[in-house]
Amino acid sequence: MKRLLALIALALAQPAFAQSATPEQRLAQMRERVERLEDQDQIELLQATYGYYFDKGLWTQVAALFSRNGRFEYGQRGVYIGRERIRRALLLFGPEGLSPGRLNNHMQLQAIITVAPDGQTATARWQGMVMLAEPGVNGQWGVGVYENRYVKEGATWLISSLHFYPMAQTDYDLGWMRSATQMEGPSALFPPDEPPTEVYRSYPAQYIPPFSYPHPVTGQPIELVQPRDDIAGRE
Repeated sequence: MKRLLALIALALAQPAFAQSATPEQRLAQMRERVERLEDQDQIELLQATYGYYFDKGLWTQVAALFSRNGRFEYGQRGVYIGRERIRRALLLFGPEGLSPGRLNNHMQLQAIITVAPDGQTATARWQGMVMLAEPGVNGQWGVGVYENRYVKEGATWLISSLHFYPMAQTDYDLGWMRSATQMEGPSALFPPDEPPTEVYRSYPAQYIPPFSYPHPVTGQPIELVQPRDDIAGRE
């Protein structure tokens, strides 16, 4: 109840409704604003749930968060399409359920969620912090960006496309200045359904994942000039 009241208060704090609107129209406008805020809240909950499941290797539960034809793309591993293909692809990160000594933390921070006016689709950008470890191998630190898409089926929000861009990864002991671990490519054991949608290199390269939302003040798309990279094909 407190959350709903906070959403309503936020909706009312928006610019005043048109003075020429009837009470019924103003009520409908307020209801729509509250619904979009509730959509944002549900998407944030969905993404947080993904993070908790992914961290613990609960691959079956992770795959169930995707739409029927959902897409999963992690770095340069390629794209896996559909819940069952996604579930099997997640096994490349380790067996179902974390074994002793393994660490697989992927945190989602700095959410910017944009819900379409009709409330049926949405996009979101997140900052991802990564902590990895496995027995007999030194730990890894990492950071990346999520650019995701969501779809509402009935009253339930699902992930329609999850794309994680690893931006930098390093050995825990050596640190960023002495060690920069590059991304893994497509698996030969379980090849992806499609190649990576974007080819790039992580740190020390400075690739910026494209923004799915316009500048909040100017309303203009955010134009990016990516660094030259002969391996990625950018001259």
